[in-house]
Amino acid sequence: MKIDAIIELIETLRGEKGCPWDKIQTPQTILAYLLEETYELMDAVESADPAEICGELGDVLFHILFLVSLFREMGYFNIKDVVDLNVKKMIRRHPHVFGDDTIDSADEVKKRWYKIKMEEKNAASGDSILDSIPASLPALMRAYRISERAGRTGFDWEEISGVMEKVEEEWSELKTVLKKQKQSSIDQSQLALEFGDVLFTLVNVARFANIHPETALRDATNKFERRFRYMEKCIANGQRDIRWVSQKEKDALWEQAKNTID
Repeated sequence: MKIDAIIELIETLRGEKGCPWDKIQTPQTILAYLLEETYELMDAVESADPAEICGELGDVLFHILFLVSLFREMGYFNIKDVVDLNVKKMIRRHPHVFGDDTIDSADEVKKRWYKIKMEEKNAASGDSILDSIPASLPALMRAYRISERAGRTGFDWEEISGVMEKVEEEWSELKTVLKKQKQSSIDQSQLALEFGDVLFTLVNVARFANIHPETALRDATNKFERRFRYMEKCIANGQRDIRWVSQKEKDALWEQAKNTID
C-alpha cells in the first residue's frame, strides 16, 4: 500500500461523509496523539518485536500524514512540499556524501551537521544557539540537548573527572539543604532546585560517557519494574499482599529478584 493510499484514507475520513471525530481534529489535537503514538513506538522498539514495531510505525506515519493533510487544507503545504524540503535539507547537511567534503568519523559528522545547521539559521543574527531546542521536550532529554549545545561553544569541562567533581559538589549541597530541612522549615523550592542541580550535572556525566540519560533511565526503570513484578508475583503465589509483608522479607525477595531477573 502506497503513501497516497493513506492520504486518500485521511481525505475520506475528513470528507463530507467521513468520520465525525476525524472532521473536528486540529493540529494541536493530532499532535497529542502523535506524541502518544511515538511513545508506543519506543516501547515497541524496546520489545524488539518486528510485527509490533511495524504496526506502531504505521500509526506514527498515519498521524504525521494527518497533520500534513490539515495544513494542506489550510493552504500552507502538501506532502510533496514536506518531502522536497526535507530531501534538500538532508543533501545540504551531508556534503561528505553528496559533495566533495571528506569526513572519517561520526563525531566529525555531528560537528559539521551542527555548523551547517547554525549557518542555515543565521546564528550571526544574535539568536541563542539554544533557540532550536524544543521547550516541550521531556526534562531529561532537554537537559541533555542544552548541555550538549552549550558544550559545543567550549563552555564545558575538559574531561569527565571534572564533571564527577561537580557531581560531588552538587550532592554535598543537596545533603546540606536536606539536613537544614530536618532542623527547620526550609523552602521546598530551594530543595527542588538543589535536587535539579544534581540531576543536571549527572546528565553531563552521561554526555561525557557517551550515554543518553533518557535511554539509561528508561532501561534502569524497566529493570526495576521487572524485578519488582517478580517480587510481587512471589508474594502473590503465597496468597499474600505485598503491603503486609515485612521489610526483611521484601529485602530478601529483592535480592532474589536481582539474582534472577536481568
